[in-house]
Amino acid sequence: QVQLVESGGGYVQTGGSLRLTCTASGRTSGRTLMTEAMGWFRQGPGKERELVAAISVRGALTSYSDSVRGRFTISRDNAENSLYLQMNSCVPEDTAVYYCAANSRSESGAIYSWENFYDTWGLGTQVTVSS
Repeated sequence: QVQLVESGGGYVQTGGSLRLTCTASGRTSGRTLMTEAMGWFRQGPGKERELVAAISVRGALTSYSDSVRGRFTISRDNAENSLYLQMNSCVPEDTAVYYCAANSRSESGAIYSWENFYDTWGLGTQVTVSS
């Protein structure tokens, strides 16, 4: 059982920055929290949930959606059981509920872009970008 809690969401102006944090607690079956690849997803109003960014277990590999590449940065601090999403140059299209997720079946040196790979999800945090 792993629990994920997102924080850091809120209101930000167009062009502004926001930093989301996902904190994990508990343990997986047969794995520790530090052995799970993770990702950020978002779902805007009237839109499908989509991948924002993904990161490997140790953080050496990252993947970004085309819409956020160059603006957002995913990172992690395994000692703190935390995942981060630095959001820069925000635009109204970034308005969405942002979710962090963990893959309990992660393999070392891999990243996962398909949401069905993830089996643990946070409840989400709202990000609203306004002009």
